[in-house]
Amino acid sequence: MHVHILGICGTFMGGLALLARAMGYKVTGSDANVYPPMSTQLEQQGIELIQGFDPEQLGKEGENQPDLVVIGNAMSRGNPCVEAVLNRGMKYTSGPQFLSEHILPNRWVLAVAGTHGKTSTSSMLAWVLEYCGYEPGFLIGGVPQNFGVSARLGHSPFFVVEADEYDSAFFDKRSKFVHYHPRTLVINNLEFDHADIFADLAAIQRQFNHVIRTVPGEGKVIWPAQVEAVQQVIDMGCWSEQEVYSTQTNVLPNEGEPSVWQSRTIADDGHEFEVLFNGKSQGIVSWALIGQHNIENAIMAIAAARHVGVTPNHAIEALAKFSPPKRRLELLDTVNDVAVYDDFAHHPTAIATTLQGLRAKVGVDANATGKIIVVLEPRSNTMKSGVHKDTLANSMALADVAYLYQADNIGWDIAASMANAPIPATVYHNIDDIVNAVANTATQGDTVVIMSNGGFNGIHQKIIKALA
Repeated sequence: MHVHILGICGTFMGGLALLARAMGYKVTGSDANVYPPMSTQLEQQGIELIQGFDPEQLGKEGENQPDLVVIGNAMSRGNPCVEAVLNRGMKYTSGPQFLSEHILPNRWVLAVAGTHGKTSTSSMLAWVLEYCGYEPGFLIGGVPQNFGVSARLGHSPFFVVEADEYDSAFFDKRSKFVHYHPRTLVINNLEFDHADIFADLAAIQRQFNHVIRTVPGEGKVIWPAQVEAVQQVIDMGCWSEQEVYSTQTNVLPNEGEPSVWQSRTIADDGHEFEVLFNGKSQGIVSWALIGQHNIENAIMAIAAARHVGVTPNHAIEALAKFSPPKRRLELLDTVNDVAVYDDFAHHPTAIATTLQGLRAKVGVDANATGKIIVVLEPRSNTMKSGVHKDTLANSMALADVAYLYQADNIGWDIAASMANAPIPATVYHNIDDIVNAVANTATQGDTVVIMSNGGFNGIHQKIIKALA
């Protein structure tokens, strides 16, 4: 079977390509403006990449055509390949539906959903299962460094999937996760995002309710008790077993209530914390990650792993050997005693929580007492629409200085939004000007964190080179 994937270099579609190839299918694909790590990963796996969307890649009508075209959700009407597929009457499907029909049947699906932390939590969960001998399959929207690939079939019934609420395709506006039918569902958190496809938070909550409706009664939904938006989704109806993560102290469940997970921070930066279940200590995690958000991600992973039989103490042992996925506060290099990090944060809450963990690390590490310099590209569709323009400045309050990139396709004035920022914030229209600003500002002991959910015009290596 020949599968051709349109939009193959997206993190989800690239992972899907690896799974299809492992199933024995012939896999080809095309995309535009490709960038690592996904393009590199596909090339290393021997998958043919075609630049652009010339319909000739689909073969001639009636001969050499792929048996199935998988169309990524970044593709829309007007794309030459999409139009050719429709005009020729070729068989096509969405990525999530392909996953559901070809990969997930007869699997115990552990799905990780939520506005923030999906990639990190699903990476943690997959690693915990791997460390404990479960040999899971997985599809994750990033590259977990413990595995080196974003997807694999695995050798057991268990399959971990990053469950995105974004739509499935131009012809299927349901959230991706509705296709997955999880037996274990994690909801990390819930905020308004994806303003390009959702009118408001209520529209997103309806999609989360749809996925909860697919979890079997013997399945489990794990969610944060103090997040009102998630509580409202649960109140719409939940027919499965539940466990909650509570940020309150000394909370014990009453009879008939969900079991309760909690954490107690030991190190201020979050690299050491205690795990509690129904008030009883399960052990202490000591690991390489920082930040309260990662503590919460870890608790969710431990809880999900417990549902398939992993004891918390074994999960804690596994997390001590966990390496975060690429682009999640990933240390790229240290140049002349300036640390340069790459981070995927592209929502004010994610930016703030990342900086909170970084500030705690800088504050407790005697060798890292310098400035935190943020380099930010507002690149997501929601960011570009201006939905977060009033909260973006305050999200960077824990940094010392910020340099922001105003791309031509951003329809709002970033400088105006930064006028009352709590830290010095400068907006640039040119990448090289940002590089020069960082090189002129950074001194020994400083930390540079580059935040974008895209390639950012190769600014990472440009900054490293300038600092050198």
